[in-house]
Amino acid sequence: MQNINLLIYLFFFIFGLIVGSFLNCVIWRLDSKKTFLSGRSACTKCKHKLSFGDLIPILSFIILKGKCRYCKEKISWQYPLVELAAGILFVLTIHSLQFTTYNFKEIFAVSYWLFVVSSLLIIFVYDFKHYIIPDKVLFPAIFITVLYRLLEVFQRANWNFSDLGLKALHLITNYLFSGLGAAAFFLIIFLLSKGRWIGFGDVKLGILLGLLLGWPKILTAMFIAYLIGGIISTGLIVFKKMGLKSEVPFAPFLIAGTFFALFWGDILFNWYWNLII
Repeated sequence: MQNINLLIYLFFFIFGLIVGSFLNCVIWRLDSKKTFLSGRSACTKCKHKLSFGDLIPILSFIILKGKCRYCKEKISWQYPLVELAAGILFVLTIHSLQFTTYNFKEIFAVSYWLFVVSSLLIIFVYDFKHYIIPDKVLFPAIFITVLYRLLEVFQRANWNFSDLGLKALHLITNYLFSGLGAAAFFLIIFLLSKGRWIGFGDVKLGILLGLLLGWPKILTAMFIAYLIGGIISTGLIVFKKMGLKSEVPFAPFLIAGTFFALFWGDILFNWYWNLII
């Protein structure tokens, strides 16, 4: 059984590497205003079409020593790092879902969560680079998450509309109020700071994260986001890499906190709760 689990993890790690390569393409094409469904991948510098040997996740970067095969310009470290991050996150997702039975319910859940992880990874990198959260990624993720939560509610009620009991009602209100609550919190900060502390994209992102995490995991994600953001920002100021008035993208911290909450949320929340009471 343990060997089977290792094979599953290995499969999803490799699958994550491949998806990560695709996510890099999506990130670049979002920036260049091109659709990710058209045309072959090309070098961002010399525009030469890339062959299969140039697109092997991580391995191509190592073989080519981080340089384009054709123009010899340096390839950004973003590409192997995103591929590796996707591979690791896919494994963590499979592990947290305890994917073993291969029935339709599990396959559907895995497909949804891998889509969400991929979307969050795109938003992380894009906001880190451009200080913008792309609506083309965020809105579909919110829409699909709402549908997923509704399906979850009806599944609790055994697909009987007349049998929507307290458990189903509690589930939908938990996620709904978590999403609206997180968005309201960020909206207040946005309005008070007149957009200087966070952007309106973070308000919209709060809706998605609340729908994903529910209560109390959304609180854990926000706590970790501010903790990581504070530590990194303080370090950058101390080492004079940024000033007190410099802008720092907040979505990467929120998404990092979300990943921690998704995979270790209960442990972190219990630890923090025992710390303050």
